Amino acid sequence: MRGEMKLKLPAGPFKAYLFDCDGTIVDSMPLHYLAWKQALAEWNCEFPEDLFYSWGGTPVREIVANLNARNGLAIPTEQLARRKEGLYFDSLPRLQAVPEVLEVIEQNWALGAARLPMGVVSGSTRESVTKSLELLGLMDRFDTLVCAGDYARSKPDPDPFLTAAARLKVAPADCLVFEDTDMGVQAATAAGMASIKILQPWERKLAG
Repeated sequence: MRGEMKLKLPAGPFKAYLFDCDGTIVDSMPLHYLAWKQALAEWNCEFPEDLFYSWGGTPVREIVANLNARNGLAIPTEQLARRKEGLYFDSLPRLQAVPEVLEVIEQNWALGAARLPMGVVSGSTRESVTKSLELLGLMDRFDTLVCAGDYARSKPDPDPFLTAAARLKVAPADCLVFEDTDMGVQAATAAGMASIKILQPWERKLAG
């Protein structure tokens, strides 16, 4: 048996777990950032790392639109989005899970019929989320994937999390959200859900 669980979960009882994907289940944010930097360098566009992390959870196409507006550029959104996704997929062999979140997923999964339903709620494309989860052998752990295009308004709006709760037929107040960004935590709070914040890569180093 494992020792005490690393993550301290809020007092429940909960009836569903909802997980952000990038930076929460998978330690993919550094890989995403490198893909963005490489794709944007082809357009001579800077993307400071702190800005990238502050926009965590924002769909790819929104990020391109925001960067265009911020820098007075006209980068073709679909072209850059495809280029960035391609570069990210190329880096996937280096992808790893976030250990303390993987522990929660696997301990819940091990309960079999008594387990809580689990969903992924992401600003990434369905293709990106699916590839990440399949690579780590986690795809079958989740009862629903809510990805970019499945909701009208992205985080920090509660819409993505409310969509997942409705699909799982669980009241928002009975869901526990796992998130790595302030924007995601705001979305969970706005949805009336409890949440637990997962440390960013550099925060984990400081805490380690």
